[in-house]
Amino acid sequence: MSTTGSAQPAPTSAALDPLAALRDDGGPEQDVFLTGTVFLDIVFTGLDHAPVRGTESWARGMGSSPGGVANMATALRRLGLRTSLAAAFGDDVYGDYCWESLADSEGIDLAPSHRAPGWHSPVTVSMAYEGERTMVSHGHEAPAPCVSAAQRPRSRACFTALSPGRLEGWARDAHDEGSKIFADVGWDDTGAWDPDTLADLSYCHAFLPNAVEAQHYTRTGSPEEAVRALAELVPIAVVTKGSEGAVAVDSLTGESADVPALPVQALDPTGAGDVFVAGFISGTLAGWPLADRLAFANLTAALSVQHFGGSLSAPGWPEVAAWWQYATRCGGQSEDVMRRYAFLSDLLPGAGRGSSLRRATPTIGFRPS
Repeated sequence: MSTTGSAQPAPTSAALDPLAALRDDGGPEQDVFLTGTVFLDIVFTGLDHAPVRGTESWARGMGSSPGGVANMATALRRLGLRTSLAAAFGDDVYGDYCWESLADSEGIDLAPSHRAPGWHSPVTVSMAYEGERTMVSHGHEAPAPCVSAAQRPRSRACFTALSPGRLEGWARDAHDEGSKIFADVGWDDTGAWDPDTLADLSYCHAFLPNAVEAQHYTRTGSPEEAVRALAELVPIAVVTKGSEGAVAVDSLTGESADVPALPVQALDPTGAGDVFVAGFISGTLAGWPLADRLAFANLTAALSVQHFGGSLSAPGWPEVAAWWQYATRCGGQSEDVMRRYAFLSDLLPGAGRGSSLRRATPTIGFRPS
């Protein structure tokens, strides 16, 4: 097994490069850089109810896949973006599996990542039922991925999570180099929702919190009020509304949009938010209209929740094309949905070809016999 990362993007199932028109502009080799913690996710689905104290519950489905920051990295790469990840990986079997899945199977650049001797990989067990999920995680603080201006590859965009205090040094450096910074924010367990957490939005190109987070931080009463307040702080503000879709304001283009989600039967919502962000980043870097970016992000998230796991449930272009081809040939979608996604007709010719995506499996990974 290689532990040096992928110096060049490896082939993936992506049959379409949304940034093909930009490749000869002399820009950075990497499209998106991100950093964070990689978990091993073990997901149980098909539970009729939440686990009951003192009893044993059997799940009808189970899957395992890399999780945490791997969800977004994989989603970006499967949409054709050249993706670089800085993370620590344990030197245990779980770390082997996650590294191989990301570097060898997905073609994610792990050159900024490292193996951490003696550190065991963090694990999350997720139980999906009644359209929601409950998670139990275990792990120790990850060794710093040592992200620095010297080790971080230049990229068109970066993704980071805001936290109280100043933005991480690497993100400020990336901003100063012209990289577009996309950010979200974590849940505030203290309940303070200190607006100072958003102080670094001045460095960001786009901010994508969920509705609860956005309303708490802006002290507003609706996602629509929250996104307008955030639009005064950051060029592109997006507020996700779960099953109701997403609303956004792009102050750079003067656009605003409120796009409903696609109704689907969700098997496992793990990582759907990360897949949404990946879809939105892809459309933004490609220069699509705001409504198309939101619609595409909603679609990728809707496709992801119909499979087990976070990272390995992320769709690629063949899956997007298959959905659109079925909708146009077999129906099943409303006239509003068909109009909303009409932009896919010009985008997708030839994108239906590609190898099958790797999906989460019940085991940590099969070895060749």
